[in-house]
Amino acid sequence: MPKTLSDDQLSRYARHIALPDFGVEGQTRLAEAKVLIIGAGGLGSPIAMYLAAAGVGHIAIADGDCVELSNLQRQIVHSTADVGRPKALSAAETMRALNPTIEVIPMERFIPADEMADLFAPFDFIIEATDSLDTKFAVDRACRLIGKPYNHGAIFRYEGQTMTVLPGTTSFADLFPDGPEAVSRGPIAGPLGVVPGVLGCLQATEAIKYITRTGTLLTDRLLRFNLLTMDFTTIRLR
Repeated sequence: MPKTLSDDQLSRYARHIALPDFGVEGQTRLAEAKVLIIGAGGLGSPIAMYLAAAGVGHIAIADGDCVELSNLQRQIVHSTADVGRPKALSAAETMRALNPTIEVIPMERFIPADEMADLFAPFDFIIEATDSLDTKFAVDRACRLIGKPYNHGAIFRYEGQTMTVLPGTTSFADLFPDGPEAVSRGPIAGPLGVVPGVLGCLQATEAIKYITRTGTLLTDRLLRFNLLTMDFTTIRLR
């Protein structure tokens, strides 16, 4: 049976509900949705906060790292008091404080590639928000194996890129058919703190659009931006 929004939820999400082509139906879909965020760092931070604020009813967030002082320049879901704590727990605490009406499940671990398909199965949408190239390929393989929609995001210095993958559309592995070993891995440099904020907001937007069936998704397209020049480019992949 479809979920019924309470009076408090109708008030909390009033600006969403007032949007054309969104309304109560779109907000109800968010309340019923299950989303998994892989990574609670620079990208995962804005994704987690905006999905929580938007009212996604069930959010799991997975990360095996603990908060470090150097993270706080960009990982805004954590605070100085969280240094040394597991990122997944810190993020979940912030999300619950922002919106106590949703369910947040922290996963204090890195997900092995051979467990991804089974773990992803109950979720409606997966968001890949890691800095690990191997994890990006593993998420892509698992989602394609079980036909699960997901969004990819990556940053470097002043730049970011994102795309959404549905069953049958261009995937991350299609961009790099020779696998992770063929991709150049340079030294750590940056990023500028706001870069993951911009990209994380875009990734959260794609998840919300998919769940609410609103707008046009970034399928068969790669969105890239450079904040030094403020250039945004969409590359058609088919």
